[in-house]
Amino acid sequence: MTYFPQNSWQNFLQAEFNKTYFNEITQHLLNASQQNITIYPPDNERYSAYHLTPLDQVKVVILGQDPYHGPHQANGLAFSVHPDVKIPPSLRNIYKELEQDIEGFKAPQHGCLINWAKQGVFLLNTSLTVEASKAGSHAHIGWQTLTDATIQIINQQCKHIVFILWGSHAQKKITLIDETKHCIITSAHPSPLSAYRGFFGSKPFSQANRYLIQHQHKPIDWKNL
Repeated sequence: MTYFPQNSWQNFLQAEFNKTYFNEITQHLLNASQQNITIYPPDNERYSAYHLTPLDQVKVVILGQDPYHGPHQANGLAFSVHPDVKIPPSLRNIYKELEQDIEGFKAPQHGCLINWAKQGVFLLNTSLTVEASKAGSHAHIGWQTLTDATIQIINQQCKHIVFILWGSHAQKKITLIDETKHCIITSAHPSPLSAYRGFFGSKPFSQANRYLIQHQHKPIDWKNL
């Protein structure tokens, strides 16, 4: 069962779900289920980004790659985990940068980013599912067709959006974004493997808020977690 968001994403997603590529995604996931292969996140959380951040309320897009592939981690939002799950290393580094970038930010004891999503931060992974313990296992089953189309409709229908693209995978999506209409912020990925190569000190969160304020958008309260 697919849980449609009852908001401004609905028409877009219904149109995509009726296309051939999406039927192939659905069949792949059905086959996995029939073989008792564990897929993360569960179906009711797969479209959390769309449910929590309607298209007409998007202000910032933060692009991830895969959902987390460990038990109970993935909740449908890029970089986010359920409140009772250990904070992953990349998110710990995001919190470290926030502490340096946003005055008064104090890292919470959890990794749930739902309150950002509710403020207009669209936390999109380029693949919406992954097989348990197999990173990248669903990178080529069709999800990127959906998520590329998602980026394109934000680019087309929204104004003055901040796209935060960390690492080479996310930065490949620059070709989908009109830089004359929107703000693109890039740096190294917050992963422990690359954070010291340009992520730390990049101040993406204050940059995003300055741009939003300049274009009459309410800034994101990054401290509200």
